[in-house]
Amino acid sequence: MSARYDAVLFDFDGVLVDSEPLHYECWNDVLARFGLSLQWDDYVARCIGVSDKHMIQALCDIHGRQDLFDPIWDLYPYKKQIFRERVKERVLMPEATRTLIAELAGGPLGPVALAVVSSSGRAEVEPPLEYAGVRDFFRVTVFGEDVKRLKPDPEPYLLAAERLGVQRPLVVEDSEAGLASGRAAGFDVVRIPSADDTARLVREAL
Repeated sequence: MSARYDAVLFDFDGVLVDSEPLHYECWNDVLARFGLSLQWDDYVARCIGVSDKHMIQALCDIHGRQDLFDPIWDLYPYKKQIFRERVKERVLMPEATRTLIAELAGGPLGPVALAVVSSSGRAEVEPPLEYAGVRDFFRVTVFGEDVKRLKPDPEPYLLAAERLGVQRPLVVEDSEAGLASGRAAGFDVVRIPSADDTARLVREAL
């Protein structure tokens, strides 16, 4: 581990795993109840890395149906339920990423303080981490319900650094909101184009 950094703070979706296609599928299941559908390009551009309420507002804006905010919000528990039912078999962490986390936590690259910092809820993030066998490697987790201001505000990354007691973390992000959050916190950020690239690019950054 480079002396330049004293921790690594990982975003979740698009960095540790790629569960966005499954989220997209589940949201389309919700929208189908209203005779609507969501295009992948719109989802990527407007619905990733934001709070759940901002996500639903974006869905309403895309379809010009502001009247649907409350009905869609009422179905949010259903969306979370079907996501949890499907995530175990559908969202897998790359083997190279699991190896990297283990090495950072206590292997050749460690020990390094690790955290997960996500705008998503705990119920959506922890199951894939547990299935991948890496949950216990993360000393700190920060989820959407833990902060008042989500990414792109710096609060999530500042809170993770505070809880870890670190000053020079490396932030690992994929979304524009997440990149802005890490930079606003004053931390170095490595951009991840795909979850399959995470292990390689983090190793290069370290």
